Amino acid sequence: MSMTASPAAAQDRGGKFLTFYLADEEYGVEILKVQEIIGLQPITRVPRTPAFIRGVINLRGKVIPIMDLRERFGMASAAEALAGATEAEVAAAEAVRCIIVVEVVGPTGRAVPVGIVVDRVSEVSAIAGAEIEDAPSFGSGVRTEYLLGLGKSQGRVKLLLDIDRVLAADELGALTVEIDG
Repeated sequence: MSMTASPAAAQDRGGKFLTFYLADEEYGVEILKVQEIIGLQPITRVPRTPAFIRGVINLRGKVIPIMDLRERFGMASAAEALAGATEAEVAAAEAVRCIIVVEVVGPTGRAVPVGIVVDRVSEVSAIAGAEIEDAPSFGSGVRTEYLLGLGKSQGRVKLLLDIDRVLAADELGALTVEIDG
């Protein structure tokens, strides 16, 4: 089985990606899926939601569910990762944590805004389709169905997320029912 996509499929996967960090791993999400980047703010917990859903925020009158990618991917929480850090290191890490508001295709086929908490935003990277390889089924804590592929850019490898798959349609449907209903 080949680890690279066909030339046509590879071209379809190329484009611009907003890159960000969770711990020391760099991830990317298609820039066309990004609505905005906002500072971390108080999150209201919603009962009976999955652990990786931190809760909701009110963004200019609209309720937005917030997903913790560290929890979704089985990583140590930000607090656990900073255990043993100095007060200055914790303050510096907290100052750059933010929420990326993305559009996820919901169960009805319409776009639904969802916020994802990240450790820090890196940059917008243009990655050609030929520079994106299929993800191997080992290594990273991220399940391969969550990935568009591995993007090679500026001598680094970035885990490119298929953000529509990170939050499954049934989970998104249940979440929007909880919030709306």
